Amino acid sequence: MNTRRPRPAEPRWLLLMHQIPPKPDYFRVKVWRRLQRLGAVALKNSVYVLPRGDQAAEDFQWVLREITAGGGDAAVCEARFIEGLSDAQVTGLFHQARDADYSPIAEEARRLAEELPQGGPPSGERRARAEADLLRLKKRLAEVVAIDHLAAPGRRDAERRIAALDARLHASPAGSGRPARRPARRQEPVPARHGRYKDRIWVTRKGVHVDRMASAWLIHRFVDPGSRFKFVAPDGYRPAAREVRFDMFEAEFTHEGHKCTFEVLLDRLGLKDAALRPIAEIVHDIDLKDACFGREESAGIGRLIAGIAMAHRDDERRVERGSAVFDDLYEYFRRKIS
Repeated sequence: MNTRRPRPAEPRWLLLMHQIPPKPDYFRVKVWRRLQRLGAVALKNSVYVLPRGDQAAEDFQWVLREITAGGGDAAVCEARFIEGLSDAQVTGLFHQARDADYSPIAEEARRLAEELPQGGPPSGERRARAEADLLRLKKRLAEVVAIDHLAAPGRRDAERRIAALDARLHASPAGSGRPARRPARRQEPVPARHGRYKDRIWVTRKGVHVDRMASAWLIHRFVDPGSRFKFVAPDGYRPAAREVRFDMFEAEFTHEGHKCTFEVLLDRLGLKDAALRPIAEIVHDIDLKDACFGREESAGIGRLIAGIAMAHRDDERRVERGSAVFDDLYEYFRRKIS
């Protein structure tokens, strides 16, 4: 007779529980806004939840550090709901939160489409205003999609309304012709002269995402062409000889204040290439989710990076694919700036 008990299901959720000092008031508001930008929903005043995953764990860890640095207490744990709230009810909380974001976007897209002339797309100043409105709505939609962790039903209507507005505004697609020829890739730039960081093993956390992908690309291309990368569990890791840590706890290079690791690397290593600064702003906006720079490229690059993470579990492969993205992005900004 088989008496083995069934194994419990894997935890589906991550919880962040915090206690924040009552003063200063702005600190509590700052943490609340950060959690909103992550797409977390509140179960109680001081308990927030995200669907379990590598990115969610990383996001909550950075919030935890911010809370503790500000004099508060916080903990992150994996959770399964057994009594009280059910998984379906928690999922409903996420859908409700995101549908509240999608609804005004869909309504504004509907209104703007109805205001367009019936005989064809507008021209002149009216067209310019409509184009600006469409771009603004697309940006708002992309920001909500980025934190729509459980595919809220309102997304489809918002996307449909914006697509209809786009079609009305561009009723006659322009031109065709030969596809643009891709320019030859520029020779690698001369790396920065930082002898103490040459031919090192660069260590970071497993499950790399945008900041670590971009930082690995920056290190290999501009700092240490002989670099090798090592991906480890973050808790309690102690570096060996000739290892340099980045974007992990107690690392030589990691978040400082409101700067992501990529920005810290640029500043502390004195990398002055002007084409790297917009890339830093994009990485910051995607990684910290604070829309600090409002780069219009962030939403698209964010989805591309998320796709790389979804398609490849192996960290070396993620870095390889991410590096190709940042190579081409660097080339774009280099040519645009020059």
